[in-house]
This record gives sequence, structure tokens and C-alpha cells, in this order.
Amino acid sequence: MDPIPFVAATLSLLATPGPTNTLLATSGAGVGMRRSLHLLAAELSGYLLAIFLLRSLLGPLLAAVPALGVFLQIVVTIYVAYLAAMLWRHGARDVRDAAPVTFWRVFITTLLNPKAVIFAFTLLASRIGFLDLLPWLSALAVQILAVGAGWILLGTSLGRGFSASWRPALVYRLGAVALAVLAGLIGVHSLGIA
Repeated sequence: MDPIPFVAATLSLLATPGPTNTLLATSGAGVGMRRSLHLLAAELSGYLLAIFLLRSLLGPLLAAVPALGVFLQIVVTIYVAYLAAMLWRHGARDVRDAAPVTFWRVFITTLLNPKAVIFAFTLLASRIGFLDLLPWLSALAVQILAVGAGWILLGTSLGRGFSASWRPALVYRLGAVALAVLAGLIGVHSLGIA
């Protein structure tokens, strides 16, 4: 693997809006940068666990049973739609002291994030051992933390742009709409419609 194309590809993939990034930005807008930073650990551990599970367990199983891939995409679609509904409902309530974006929501969302499949099977060399993979995983980890912090910062900046009375409800509802659109796109793709 060549470092420059690897970094460029992983950065562009990580920067693309998706379910994890939407949750990070929503948290930043709702509760600010400092109170959202712990979510970076959830994102990092979710991606690393997903990559490990995909490469060691699911890769061979998906090769043997391709229909399982479609089933997993449908599960991801349902989960992202559930997150959208939760954010929408939360936007209708008083959110001054609560943050609907929890560590576990970010962890599970990242664990199910379709980007992990691209990392596991496309961007990380498939025929190298774990020790040879460590430098690449370390570089990926640094990028995950940096881009995740950027999404939280973006959300924090956008959240400050709204008046205090509009901020919480609007931020959570916008996050819910973004997740609903993403769930629709994943669902359409998993059913082979597009």
C-alpha cells in the first residue's frame, strides 16, 4: 500500500457525510465541543472493532453466502432509520440538560457504518497479517479522531448560529432528516433499486 493514496482515500471517505458524522455534528451543535469529545472514543472503537470483525469473521462468511450482505444492509437501514426517529422525537422535547447522542449510539452506529466495509476490504490490504496492518490502522485511527473532531466542531459552529430557543429542536430535527435520507439511500441500494 502506498501511504499518500491511502491517506487521501481514507480522509475523503471519513469526511463524507454519514450516520456517524451526523451524530457527531448533532452532538456538537446540541451540547458543544467539550461535552461531545468523548464520542470520538466511541467512533474510533466502533470502526476498529468493525474492521476486525469484518476481516476476520464476516469476510469469509460473506464470500460463502452473498445474500447475507443484503440482509446486513437492510439491518443497517433499519438502525439508521431508528436513529432518525429518535433524533426527531428528541427534537420535540426540552433538551437543555440532555444529549440524545450517547456514547453507545455513536459506537453502534459506527460499528454498523457501511464505511467500515470499505476500510476493511478495499482500503486496507487484504493479504497482510495483523502486525503488518498495525501502522495502517494507526494512521487510520489518527484520521478518524481528526475528522470526527472536525464534524463536532462544525456542529458546534452551526449550533452557535441559531438562537438559543431554536437551536436544540432545529439541530436534532436537521440531524434526523439527514439520517432518514441516508437510511433511504442505503435501503434503496440494498434492494438493488438504484
